[in-house]
Amino acid sequence: MLQILILSGKGGTGKTTVASSFIKLNQAKAYADCDVDAPNLHLVSGQFPEKQDRDYFGLPKAVIDQDLCNGCNRCYEVCHFDAIVVKDGHYSVNPIACEGCSYCMHVCKANAITMHDEPAGLLHLYTRSDEHFSTATLLMGSGTTGKLVTEVKKQLEGAKETAEVAILDGSPGIGCPVIASLSGVDLALMVAEPSLSGISDLKRVVQSAKQLKVPVAVMVNKHDTNEAICSDIETYCKEEGLPFVGKVPYDTEAVRAINEGKTLIEIESKGSEAMKDAYYKTLQVLKEYKGL
Repeated sequence: MLQILILSGKGGTGKTTVASSFIKLNQAKAYADCDVDAPNLHLVSGQFPEKQDRDYFGLPKAVIDQDLCNGCNRCYEVCHFDAIVVKDGHYSVNPIACEGCSYCMHVCKANAITMHDEPAGLLHLYTRSDEHFSTATLLMGSGTTGKLVTEVKKQLEGAKETAEVAILDGSPGIGCPVIASLSGVDLALMVAEPSLSGISDLKRVVQSAKQLKVPVAVMVNKHDTNEAICSDIETYCKEEGLPFVGKVPYDTEAVRAINEGKTLIEIESKGSEAMKDAYYKTLQVLKEYKGL
């Protein structure tokens, strides 16, 4: 099963619009929303008859046994994250602030502190016949986004026999979830917008993909909002030897489609035709990279 990851250097480029359109065009049997901070691919994925939820456990958190605690204050003194809460002589741990380093446990001579598994996110796996859709929701205060994204991708393992291509909707930026999303994929399609910040962030995320030795292709969304910068992006791609697979115009009909829970492909518009062209060119680039 080959994997195409849709990325953008910044939010608001239309990355999820592209991902959902590609899923529809590909009639994909396996796809995932790797933006665990703010997943929204489910808004256009339709209804699934089956759904499996399970907790994802990140780093363990410290817990203080009030019966054993003698109030020595050592845990409070060594905690660099201000996670130890002292109130009316009682010591407790703020699980959101706790980073799971276990320093407090090692200095507690009363053995009042133990480390407990704490849910850091909720994994979701939707199935519809032989179709698999994987996503997750990061819980408030958790910083284990990269590991949670890895688990989201692992949930698609069950679709290997039926899916030729998996479409992954990644996170914006270049942080931990993006690095985890890039790991092991066959092609990263960068969706850029024609703005100064758009081209700057595009260059950063392309550099991240290159460091991980992931092949890259580029497309521009809303290209007609700034043709000059769109031209600069095409020039940049030529200079870097990056396949440029297309440009989609600004399309007010896209708003109507999203509000109706549809992909851009499901309506007739100038944007949908350009999106189809970008999809087929992306598939061709993937085949060339893989020697197919």
